Amino acid sequence: MHPATAAAEADGPIRTPFPAPPAAGEAIEVAEGVLWLRLPLPMRLDHVNIYALDEGDGWTVIDTGFDTRRSRAEFEALLAGPLAGRPVRRVVVTHHHPDHVGLAGWLMQRFDAPLLMPRTAWLTARMLTLDEQPEVVPEVARFWRRAGMDRAIYEKRLSERPFNFADVVHPLPLGFTRLKEGERITLGGRRWIVRMGDGHAPEHATFWEEGGDLVIGGDQLLPSISPNLGVYATEPEADPVGEWLASCRWLAGFAETRQLVLPGHKLPFTGLPMRLSQLIDNHLSALDRLRAFLDRPRSAAECFAPLFRREIREGEYGLALAEAVAHLNHLCRRGEAERMLDSGGTWLFKLRADAAKEISTAAKDGAMTQ
Repeated sequence: MHPATAAAEADGPIRTPFPAPPAAGEAIEVAEGVLWLRLPLPMRLDHVNIYALDEGDGWTVIDTGFDTRRSRAEFEALLAGPLAGRPVRRVVVTHHHPDHVGLAGWLMQRFDAPLLMPRTAWLTARMLTLDEQPEVVPEVARFWRRAGMDRAIYEKRLSERPFNFADVVHPLPLGFTRLKEGERITLGGRRWIVRMGDGHAPEHATFWEEGGDLVIGGDQLLPSISPNLGVYATEPEADPVGEWLASCRWLAGFAETRQLVLPGHKLPFTGLPMRLSQLIDNHLSALDRLRAFLDRPRSAAECFAPLFRREIREGEYGLALAEAVAHLNHLCRRGEAERMLDSGGTWLFKLRADAAKEISTAAKDGAMTQ
């Protein structure tokens, strides 16, 4: 356990005051005028949370789910049921990932509703909806090779139509209102301070109730899982792990045990200081295991075992590969690891000699004190 986690335990444990999520077509009122809704996702993480804030003559909807026939049908049931037939007045999106922005354009067009989201998120989402590719582009194939992707999976993916953002994201109409770091905004009759995180997604908006106990966390603040911190062909030298750790430490300065966090997935929870410490500890521990594993040159794909400590199946292989590259990039950015291209065009990572010496010395010192 890292010291930050031990310190946070004194602030109070993590609790989930609502033991079960809302059923399809239903809602749970988590605070006065704040409804918790849920839409399905066709993947291992099989749901996304959305929130509807009562504006009197309608609703502000925060995050939207995929744009699929099933999601639309379930949203129709929500509109007719717990949302009582009142219109959506505003659409708010925390970040650009498709399970959060997918139906935003559909809701905008249906209700003539304005969209509020961070500028980076809007630009990224709009760009990706317009960038439809029928086959894997060379830059992505090269990224996979350099990461050491399993050959059979690599060949299979080259033969398939790749995932396109537009597959599950409704076209975004021109025009949005930018959410900015530190601004104050009124949603559902409550005043909120916008605070941005990074790492899982660039410029990820979270909302902290001013003078109250609610925090809308999106994927930046999750209770029992850690969001993917991935590197992709679009920015192969990125360091999302460093950005994530910095964001968690910064947001911890605003966190209080009493706050009720409304996350993008899983259950609402209290005990945010401890959870942020756990999120930091999760990646610090993974980096420690990775350092020990890099005693000889390894590809990103070879690093699954120390990072995840479980079997990675084909359906989650791409996310695991992206996260492995992210942790290796972080060690390189810190000057602790170095990389070289092998004859097959794969990056091999190895701990630098001086960093390996420091680890060995620390291990010996620890053994002597036991």
